[in-house]
Amino acid sequence: MKIAMIGTGYVGLVSGVCLSDFGHDVVCVDKDPAKIAMLEQGEVPIYEPGLDVLMAKNVAAGRLSFTQDLATAIDGAQAVFIAVGTPTRRGDGHADLTYVMAAAEEIARAAKDYVVIVTKSTVPVGTNRQVKQVVYKANPSLEFDVASNPEFLREGAAIDDFMKPDRVVVGVQNDRAAEVMNEIYRPLYLREFPVVTTDLESAEMIKYAANAFLATKITFINEIAALCEKVGADVKQVSKGMGMDGRIGNKFLHAGPGYGGSCFPKDTKALARIGQEHATPMQITETVISVNEEMKRRMIDKLQDLCGGSFNGKTIGVLGVTFKPNTDDMRDAPSLTLVPALVGGGAKVRVTDPQGRHEGEALLPGVQWVEDAYKAAQNADLLVILTEWNEFRALDLKKLARKMQTPRLADLRNIYSVRDAKRAGFEAYDSIGRKGFS
Repeated sequence: MKIAMIGTGYVGLVSGVCLSDFGHDVVCVDKDPAKIAMLEQGEVPIYEPGLDVLMAKNVAAGRLSFTQDLATAIDGAQAVFIAVGTPTRRGDGHADLTYVMAAAEEIARAAKDYVVIVTKSTVPVGTNRQVKQVVYKANPSLEFDVASNPEFLREGAAIDDFMKPDRVVVGVQNDRAAEVMNEIYRPLYLREFPVVTTDLESAEMIKYAANAFLATKITFINEIAALCEKVGADVKQVSKGMGMDGRIGNKFLHAGPGYGGSCFPKDTKALARIGQEHATPMQITETVISVNEEMKRRMIDKLQDLCGGSFNGKTIGVLGVTFKPNTDDMRDAPSLTLVPALVGGGAKVRVTDPQGRHEGEALLPGVQWVEDAYKAAQNADLLVILTEWNEFRALDLKKLARKMQTPRLADLRNIYSVRDAKRAGFEAYDSIGRKGFS
């Protein structure tokens, strides 16, 4: 089957590459000439483990190509995926659908034969019906259907998530569109991965409900962690005990400095806005948003306490600035709250991250970038573990402590233990939801 993928951002590129690996003929479209030039040269504009290899494999096999020409891409395509950005709209928190509707109109004007227009972007409930209206208005004679196919890709594990999904969600209005979507995902049917077929609105809602629930789990355990610090409990033991309950599960129960990234902040805000527009306030989601922001600010107080009440004149090393490991994505990362607070407080800040420098240099002005954790620790007054990259999980703590001016460690991902820190020679250690010392 020929498929066109409109948009070569994170979702579009990963989806296009993986669909080509299913055996489909996929053409990825983007208006950015620099991005298309990179892709045609075999360079991947995002960091996702294994994506470069899989892309090269399918380009070599003739199943995957890239172009700026939308009309050429959709000529003969049975399905056209819209995978463009839906950023949070300034002022009201709603998802900005400008790019989605523009893509829909362009598809309508270029398409000649029956096609299923598939929305892969995360969009508010009712968007696919709007897409249908836009397409019909632009080309009343076009024979087409719309489908909702939300993505559930975790950055850093996106290829596995696409190839071995918990489920694929497909929203359609008739059997003809369902047959096209079934053919697209036939390789997953054959391997018995579940494909859930629903109406359009239910598919759109599943995406928001799932992400809001996961964000709630993260925020809940972070609130429990704050209470653990007051009453002397250990949040890691609490999380373990909770997660063994099959009704709860152990995923997304790891305390930290708050969620970030491209999905949870944007999608929780959009869901809250959808609720407001329909006079059904999403009170839990609204609280999650508020508490998550407060958690990030609470981390600043924690670091300030470790610095004796002031950042002024201190040298602070920060390990990791991306919102999670195995990605270069810094959207709504906790570092964007914490690091500026350190710099603004008068600290000299050294930063290291395996993939974060490309975006981080523009987003985090006033910091010094260094190659590794040991250089970040040199003569430092405080070392902060902010992102749990594997490179930071087995550090030589004694070596770090010896390099520091005042060996103090803020372990905001609970990687190490109090015993580890004491034995290494740290004079102060704090983490999330556990006892520290100073």
